[in-house]
Amino acid sequence: MKKIIINIVSIFALLLMVNCQEDNFSFGSIDAPTNLEVTAEIVGKTVDFPDGDGSGKIKFTSSADNAISYKYIFSDGTSENAPSGILEKRFTKPGVNTYTVTVMASGRGGITTNTTLEVTVLSNFTDDEAVQLLTGGTSKKWYWSASERGHLGVGPNNNDIATNYYANYYQAGAFEKAGSPNSSCLYDNELTFSLSGDQLKFNLDNGGRTFFNAAFLSVGGGSGGEDLCLDYATTGEKTVTLSPSESVIMTNPEHLTQTRGTMLNIADGGFMGYYIGQSSYEILSITANRMVVRAVMGGNPALAWYHIFTTTPPNQTPETDYTTLAWSDEFNVDGAPDPTKWGYDLGAGGWGNSEAQTYTNSSNNVIVQGGSLKITAKKEGSGYTSARLKSEGKYDFTYGKIEFKAKLPVGGGTWPAIWSLGSDYATNTWPGCGEIDFMEHRGNTSNVIHGSLHYPGHSGGNASTSTLTIANASTEFHVYKTIWSPTSVKFYVDDVLYHSFANNNTVPFNKDFFLIMNVAMGGTFGGTIDPAFIESSMEVDYIRVYQ
Repeated sequence: MKKIIINIVSIFALLLMVNCQEDNFSFGSIDAPTNLEVTAEIVGKTVDFPDGDGSGKIKFTSSADNAISYKYIFSDGTSENAPSGILEKRFTKPGVNTYTVTVMASGRGGITTNTTLEVTVLSNFTDDEAVQLLTGGTSKKWYWSASERGHLGVGPNNNDIATNYYANYYQAGAFEKAGSPNSSCLYDNELTFSLSGDQLKFNLDNGGRTFFNAAFLSVGGGSGGEDLCLDYATTGEKTVTLSPSESVIMTNPEHLTQTRGTMLNIADGGFMGYYIGQSSYEILSITANRMVVRAVMGGNPALAWYHIFTTTPPNQTPETDYTTLAWSDEFNVDGAPDPTKWGYDLGAGGWGNSEAQTYTNSSNNVIVQGGSLKITAKKEGSGYTSARLKSEGKYDFTYGKIEFKAKLPVGGGTWPAIWSLGSDYATNTWPGCGEIDFMEHRGNTSNVIHGSLHYPGHSGGNASTSTLTIANASTEFHVYKTIWSPTSVKFYVDDVLYHSFANNNTVPFNKDFFLIMNVAMGGTFGGTIDPAFIESSMEVDYIRVYQ
């Protein structure tokens, strides 16, 4: 019996040896790649321009015996895999610069052979303003603009001029991702951009939890058909480069005024909080405290995701942050303003403010065009025309968050305003009816934003008011917001609080109001009109009321 057992063990050992030999034979020989050769073609290189055409592009071609893949490692802090050995790299540091390039050729079993070369190339691209706004000159923290509708959104990525700029498939509501344990980690994100010498750096701190698009759950070890928060650390500083944008938006001339033409590229698989398999983001707009980016979804070039960030950490409280969209006008249909939402005040004089304009409903003075409402004040003969829209009788409301995105007119004497009036003004004479001025601006003191309340004892020059000075009020869109509750009325620009009013039952701010938008000329607030003034517009991208 013992002999039989020994024979069986011997046969098993023999079979095991044979199997191992067969496995080793099927894997093949493990040889390091040899004869590694690399060529670097500088795009646009000529006798007169030996460092290229200023695009910063170099086309690399690598080949080696026994190689199955290649990787390029650049001294600007970036790296790229190139299975075929062919790669076009854009270097973005302005001027003529020399870079060290390490090329690694990988063979079977992961054995590598590498070589190093230096390349010199000219880049004419620069966006110093973007770097300054991203970092504040040294380091700046950014957060999801959770209170803003559309802070996370998705739309088509195509050449349709009418749609490819918008997140018209889906727009997250205010603090929408705070309501589900599957997605509540998103608002924990803290994005830091900083400068190390002249190199832009990025760090994402999300507390070790990452919000994944459903298509990429496997990256974080998850599965299923819906977006989820998964344990997935993202700490570690990564290099950032900026480069010219070549997206479909930039190929449409009609959109050139809406984008910067700058791509933000994060090395080593870095991403801006929401995992969509993408490390490159197109900067659509950026100010000192608000940034909008767009990224084409990895593996699905038909989808573009939109992210909105602010420098103010998200803060949601039941009383001061209303989240349900109750009413809005997005101004996406060209032509006259929606008659179901807006009526007009017509005539001259400004109703007691000694204004110089005559209000009309002519398309010369008010029109929806290119995704925004335009109210234009014009010099007409010896006078001026403009427009004043109101929601009276069409939409009235008590309390809520009033938010709009606007670019203001320029010129001495211009007086743009978006405001509200107590709906009982016909029987409760002003200022008894109350007035809330969400935004007013004097062309004679540009970039100074006023937020005010008028009520008995506090009318005219005695209103409860404060101001905030911002940059580029007439050349860039800013987000203006007022949160009106039973206990307070708070005024913000780009999420910066600049005026707070204590509401109570002794003032007329606890009943229905309606909305008004207009551009006046001169008068008691607008002041002296510049004699050279011809015309200028207030553009409103949207106006929304949350309750």
